[in-house]
Amino acid sequence: MQGLHLTADLYDCQCAPHWLTDATALLAACENAATAAGLTPVARLGHSFPATLQGPGGVTTTVLLAESHVCAHTWPESGSVTLDVYVCNFSADHSSRAEQLLTRLIALFRPMRVHENALQRGTLPPTPAT
Repeated sequence: MQGLHLTADLYDCQCAPHWLTDATALLAACENAATAAGLTPVARLGHSFPATLQGPGGVTTTVLLAESHVCAHTWPESGSVTLDVYVCNFSADHSSRAEQLLTRLIALFRPMRVHENALQRGTLPPTPAT
């Protein structure tokens, strides 16, 4: 169950507005980015949220991968996006593909500021000596 879990918080995105509000377009972009990175999409789901007093509604998209998943959540009223890429490294090390996918999606949104995190999953900490 070992894998790499990458997250990115994007601020002040300078992308075309539809990337923040069109679930169908964003799903296709996530799926294409995953394929271009060498990962294998197997299913996808998108949800559009209604507009609020603050502005147009955002979207949540998820592309299930044979290797795990990629998710995007948008807040068009603030030009913000959160990205989540997780790959399992059971049959092979897919870490570089996950990094490529995240890089492609960050470029799509053209953020002015980015905060990234990486977490190695599935490695137990050493057992404390007694």
